[in-house]
Amino acid sequence: MSESQPGYIHGTHPEEQRRLSALNDLVNTRCLECLALRGGERVLDVGSGLGQFTRRMAAAAGTRALGIEASGTQIAEARRLTAAAGEDTWVEFRPGDAAAPPLEPGEWGGFDVVHARFVLEHVADPLAVVRAMTRAAKPGGRIVVADDDHDVLRLWPEPAGLEDVWRAYVHTYERGGRDPYVGRKLVALLHAAGAEPRRNTWIWFGGCAGDPHFEPLVRNLLGILAGARAAIVATGRVDDAAFDAAVAATRVWAARPDAALWFAIAWAEGVRPAARP
Repeated sequence: MSESQPGYIHGTHPEEQRRLSALNDLVNTRCLECLALRGGERVLDVGSGLGQFTRRMAAAAGTRALGIEASGTQIAEARRLTAAAGEDTWVEFRPGDAAAPPLEPGEWGGFDVVHARFVLEHVADPLAVVRAMTRAAKPGGRIVVADDDHDVLRLWPEPAGLEDVWRAYVHTYERGGRDPYVGRKLVALLHAAGAEPRRNTWIWFGGCAGDPHFEPLVRNLLGILAGARAAIVATGRVDDAAFDAAVAATRVWAARPDAALWFAIAWAEGVRPAARP
């Protein structure tokens, strides 16, 4: 997830950086499997954030990948992590806007795979981003978008008050002119951007008590809410006391032997049409 636009409410403080890093650890392998790189692809990652998935794509393709990220804090951390892993020669990170990526004239239309994940929910104009991605792909190249539909989250048994807090969180997107339900619209965005939709699926990352992924998923959920607390309370839909009570109830719920959480990333792929003679 990336602070690619001013609409990102979570900030880039160290706790948020750790949450994002842990989230990458949870979802990157499944996302890479879904992407199914064959090797040799030239990859552009739009809204590359900490660069962990950019690096995974570069390694899978066996070629140098380019990441575009608006946040200077994220760029700096991505470069630090890349250098620490000894992967500087595999990945380049450039500062830039997702809707207007800073590509050289010869790079436009030159990428085999153009990817964006957890970006469109944070921008004012998702279509502008997907259009730029389509322009960056070569004819026949793939445009891959993955994002949230915040109506998908389900917990059972339901922690008292969490539904109200989650709805207030979703409303923070709407107040900021962002779309919390953009995940269900990915295929339509690809079509409107001039790409030819080819695939539409979910990447599941729910869990339950007894699943080793469950506790990290709960930490991620609580981290999302903690990072957005001020914006959630500012909606007027819940106050500080209601927020704290819902978080406390969720912590109690997480210790139950029958606790279960459902969530998935919406994932869609299109190709740039071949040039017509």
